[in-house]
Amino acid sequence: MTTRPLLLTGGHLLDPSIGLDGIGDILLVDGLVASVGGSIAGPDEAERVDCRGLHVTPGFIDVHCHLREPGREDVETIATGARAAAAGGFTAVCAMPNTDPVTDNQAAVGFILAQAAKANASRVYPIGSISVGMNGVQLSEMGEMVAAGAVAVSDDGRPVVSAQLMRTALEYARTFGIPVADHCEEPTLAHGGVMNEGVISARLGLKGIPSESEEIMVIRDILLARRTGGRVHLCHMSTWGSVELIRWGKERGIPVTAEVCPHHLTLTEERVGQYDTNAKMNPPLRTQRDVDALIAALKITDILLFVSAAFSLAAAAFFPALVLGIFWRRANHAGVVAGMLTGLGVTAGYMVTNLPLLRQVFGVSWSLVDCMWFGIEPIAAGVFGVPAGLLVMLIISRLTPGPSPQQLALVDRMRFPGPEER
Repeated sequence: MTTRPLLLTGGHLLDPSIGLDGIGDILLVDGLVASVGGSIAGPDEAERVDCRGLHVTPGFIDVHCHLREPGREDVETIATGARAAAAGGFTAVCAMPNTDPVTDNQAAVGFILAQAAKANASRVYPIGSISVGMNGVQLSEMGEMVAAGAVAVSDDGRPVVSAQLMRTALEYARTFGIPVADHCEEPTLAHGGVMNEGVISARLGLKGIPSESEEIMVIRDILLARRTGGRVHLCHMSTWGSVELIRWGKERGIPVTAEVCPHHLTLTEERVGQYDTNAKMNPPLRTQRDVDALIAALKITDILLFVSAAFSLAAAAFFPALVLGIFWRRANHAGVVAGMLTGLGVTAGYMVTNLPLLRQVFGVSWSLVDCMWFGIEPIAAGVFGVPAGLLVMLIISRLTPGPSPQQLALVDRMRFPGPEER
């Protein structure tokens, strides 16, 4: 069945793969891009959309996503996650293996792909676990998982403590042409820590997590990648030392890539303040020096990543930290599906305004839009969407202060530069 051609006019086109960065038009015919750039007349019957003041890009890809199925369908399913991704502009997501049971075999990989096919939304690429049960002892059946459709392996939030197991995983992954994604944390250094180790942790009397707990594993993984030739991907970097080590590896041609989360680009350990658990996360918020280094590192092809994880409304009520704009995933409960870009949107909205009413309006509006987008009746949208958005935004507005001048300056530095600034 054919549809009317679609002409997007006057948008700022961005496509690094073809060096496209400028104002222009895009013509889509039968769902495919027919022409890009310049001024396009288009057929008379084409539907026209004015994109002036907007950026137009290829679909985003979330390489670190938590879809929770199987095991926690009360929080998220592959179908709701894939639809939320599509609503947020993500045409593909990579699903992490910390499901229940763990995605550590070909049957589990096949199940995820089958559920994604039924959802018929964004593409879902499963990531298998490095070790059986993510227990860090026995290597999983990597070849079988790759044959079934896995695109990478990772033990997700658990570090691969054994250097020998990590080496073996990289050797096998090289054979199958996939990367190994590692959570870089030396457990004996990080054990019991609740925030960054430094002057503030000492003042508060809290056990800190030193930056070396991350950096030791970063350099270990980089050296093992050099030894084996396997591709290593370092998850959610947080320190300037890690940036220097990654740069060292890249300069020597070692196959290493890395990622960073929005909160590590915008917030520092000072956010902990007087024991504010909203700022507790892993890896912890670091120093201003770390933030500056991570922002600069984005210019050397490291990945800006949003860790997408869904949590239930009950969890949000008990743990406000999980729904703060820092690590935001709004409740999927009762049909309220969180948009994949909500994390960045709420973080930015929270940081650029200190007006509680505006935050509440944003939360309510987004809940209604989500419900309506996925075909939930307006009454149901009001019953479920409004309380969900209002509850969370009330928590944020009541328990958190407004943005500091330093935070506002960081947001300004992160905005997309216009053509005149390049």
